[in-house]
Amino acid sequence: MSLPTIVSREEWTRARVALLEHEKALTKARDELAAERRRLPMVEVTEDYQFTAGDGSSRTLLGLFEGRHQLIIDHYMFDPEWEDGCMSCAGRVDQYGNTAHLHERDTTIAVVSRAPIEKINRWKNKMGWTFPWYSSYGSRFNFDYGVSFDETVCDPHYNFRSEAEWKGHGLAELPRELHGTSVFLREGNRIFHTYSTYGRGTEQVGGTHYYLDMTALGRQEDWEEPKGRAHALRPRADQAGAGAASGSR
Repeated sequence: MSLPTIVSREEWTRARVALLEHEKALTKARDELAAERRRLPMVEVTEDYQFTAGDGSSRTLLGLFEGRHQLIIDHYMFDPEWEDGCMSCAGRVDQYGNTAHLHERDTTIAVVSRAPIEKINRWKNKMGWTFPWYSSYGSRFNFDYGVSFDETVCDPHYNFRSEAEWKGHGLAELPRELHGTSVFLREGNRIFHTYSTYGRGTEQVGGTHYYLDMTALGRQEDWEEPKGRAHALRPRADQAGAGAASGSR
């Protein structure tokens, strides 16, 4: 097994300081990329998508926000014909942690799959998850947001590339289901699509901040660019008057 070279504490410190410079450059570049993401324009969502909640009730896309201003949807791979959900996606959603920290920033995270809600509930209970998970079975939602593929429904595209472009990169054909993350912003009852990412873009998990970096309002900190969004919402958890921030409003 290959292990790091053994050196003195002084040598290690010099190497660590040199690496720190690269880490700081990466942090700065990541902040700049997140700012670019927040500067993206947005598209109003006018389609009347219908979802089924875990209790069998019907929900609109607006209902998935749970009254908050932002919504992150994890497109979990679960074909209607499958008995179990994707295990690779399971590793991703297991990293959500306590979603109350997202709620503190007025952001809801939810999972959507095309499988019927009965299959979703069984799999969700088996895995011990408590986050909201909705079925888009019978809806165009997954197709419109590029994670389900059927030529009889729409022209298949994944990660903003056509099926022909994917074949040019060595993929014989797109599978029926792939994964992704889509982000939405609510202004009153109007909904806007602000961001989607696919493939390795969904690796941006592991903490509330990285999820918020995918949203239009970001972390809502004063230092972020573009300016003017940090105070767009109710008080943050670290500010006065934030007592009810984690509620369903």
